Amino acid sequence: MNQADTAWMLISTALVLLMTPALAFFYGGLVRSKNALNTMMMSFISLGFVGVLWAVVGYSLAFSTGNDWLGDLSNAMLNGVGLEAKGTIPAALFMSYQGTFAIITAALISGAIVERMRFPAYVVFISLWALVVYSPIAHWVWGGGWLAKWGALDFAGGTVVHVNAAVAALVAAMVLGKRQDYPSSSLVPHNVPFVLLGAGLLWFGWFGFNAGSALAASPIAGLAFVTTMLAPAATLVVWTMLDVMRSGKPTAVGAATAIVVGLVAVTPAAGFVSPMNAILLGAIAAVPSYFGLIVRAKTSLDDSLDVVAAHGVGGSVGALLTGVFAQKALNGVADGALYGNPGQLAIQGAAILAAIVYSGLMSFILLKLIGLVMPLRASVSDETEGLDITQHNEEAYPTVGSGAALVESESSAVPSLSPLRSQA
Repeated sequence: MNQADTAWMLISTALVLLMTPALAFFYGGLVRSKNALNTMMMSFISLGFVGVLWAVVGYSLAFSTGNDWLGDLSNAMLNGVGLEAKGTIPAALFMSYQGTFAIITAALISGAIVERMRFPAYVVFISLWALVVYSPIAHWVWGGGWLAKWGALDFAGGTVVHVNAAVAALVAAMVLGKRQDYPSSSLVPHNVPFVLLGAGLLWFGWFGFNAGSALAASPIAGLAFVTTMLAPAATLVVWTMLDVMRSGKPTAVGAATAIVVGLVAVTPAAGFVSPMNAILLGAIAAVPSYFGLIVRAKTSLDDSLDVVAAHGVGGSVGALLTGVFAQKALNGVADGALYGNPGQLAIQGAAILAAIVYSGLMSFILLKLIGLVMPLRASVSDETEGLDITQHNEEAYPTVGSGAALVESESSAVPSLSPLRSQA
């Protein structure tokens, strides 16, 4: 047991836990005012339901010995998970740290289905999804499963967290269908300062997300800390230039989105690549995600907050570029294609494909099974009135009015939900 490592992991766990409220602000600012509380609650509720289920059984499924595909139940109900050492930190602290990852991964899904999914159905879905989808994939990569044995590199969750959540979000958006007024009316963000606040807090928390994944106060944690600072900075620069070239002006929502994309992209690579390669990775990742937003906006897919473009595309690009830029000299794990090991790129691609197939299939099955028991989608009248009132009997801005009086009055000239949507 090492006191410095324990202290760093206590801090990292708190930082990652903060990311879920940060996500609530990021997502909450992007929706219309009549759905602000409901959207924020979709993140906050994960702290409770997913957090408890993680301790009861999810951790055991992900990190107990089990087999190549799934952990066993030897650590269910936190059996054998106490103050004994797990590496150089207490086992209970390791469990808590990993639990913060499960919580925010489930919450990420909500961005694709806000403003139309019934809250009870959503809670049931993310609770089951965390056990049936997230825990097995975490076991494959981080729990000694088959992808770990293949040599897949995922330092902090490019595949386990971001690709996994984005695929589930895509499936959920397709199963639920588009919002009643999409894309005919202007679905604009109601509070861009919330979006910027959320992005800033996410970046702050992400230092625990990535540097904490070293599981020690070590040089690797220092490397991950630096790459987590530099990659999103590069993404922000490239994204701003693309915004200016395309529309003549940089947007605040675009800047916030760029920061998140850069953070997502560097996540699988954070402890494997050099700082300069992290800058290059962040710069490259901006391009496919930016144009992914443009392409998506021209389709009928209502991925409300562009989870697929930010987390799916960003996570996939980051995972693949990890297979290019990884250096064994830095971490002692493996070289990427740029350093003489092109096979690593193939392994990274296989890991992404495995996560896509499993998450997509199981998410679809879960949604269909839940739909047999309860309605997944809010009624037309509830959606029109707003989910704050109809799902929670509360309002974010009660002085504006209540019920149907919360009809949006924003002009279509206001920047759209995505900074690219109105332009597209």
